[in-house]
Amino acid sequence: MSNPNFRLDQRTALVTGAASGIGRRIATGLAAAGASVACLDLPSAGLEEVVDEIERIGRRALAVPGDVTDSADLSAAVQRTEAELGPLRLAVNSAGIANAAAAEEMEVTQWQRVIDINLTGVFLSCQAEARAMLDHRNGSIVNIASMSGSIVNRDLMQAHYNASKAAVIHLTKSLAMEWARRGVRVNSISPGYTATPMNRRPEVADQVAKFESDTPLGRMATVDELVGPAIFLLSDAASFCTGVDLVVDGGFTCW
Repeated sequence: MSNPNFRLDQRTALVTGAASGIGRRIATGLAAAGASVACLDLPSAGLEEVVDEIERIGRRALAVPGDVTDSADLSAAVQRTEAELGPLRLAVNSAGIANAAAAEEMEVTQWQRVIDINLTGVFLSCQAEARAMLDHRNGSIVNIASMSGSIVNRDLMQAHYNASKAAVIHLTKSLAMEWARRGVRVNSISPGYTATPMNRRPEVADQVAKFESDTPLGRMATVDELVGPAIFLLSDAASFCTGVDLVVDGGFTCW
């Protein structure tokens, strides 16, 4: 009997939203676990920086500028990934946005932009990734949802964001069931409050203090703490897990 294998050696991964925050840290974490990583995000300096970081780890990396709301960009990204790094076996879909507005005052353009990126972008990413993985009959996809897909955050007016993340969780389960017998697993991670650059801005310090006091563990997650869950769900250690939403929230949703 052997221990579970959490390594990702000789596998190629694609990470969306890879230029910053959770996506960036997961991309470098997958590389440290042995994967070659294609990094997709809107064109930015951060994209080249994360590729440099992965290469310093000793793994192959690829910067793929693209928009997750553009199916042509995603199809081209998968094709380029496979051509330059090898058959696509792993994917993490982390691209997303958040903003706030009172529901009764929210412009439809604001609603639609969040839905387009957070939900349609995840669907289009999964679709492009799975087309390659289904051909290989081997693959694992992780979508980054949010605890806000299961609860409503106190004092945050973000009906559009909450709805998009709830939909990502159920989309994940739906795709997992469609592809379960065709070699592709699909799971999601629902982070709680996380210390991304957005939450480290001085102007939100009071709000962050409230987030931390409302969390049973008494703090926000670091981006490092999302890496282990992602590696687990992508690896052979989770070979019997599909359709799972793994909540990583410091106990927040227990209250």
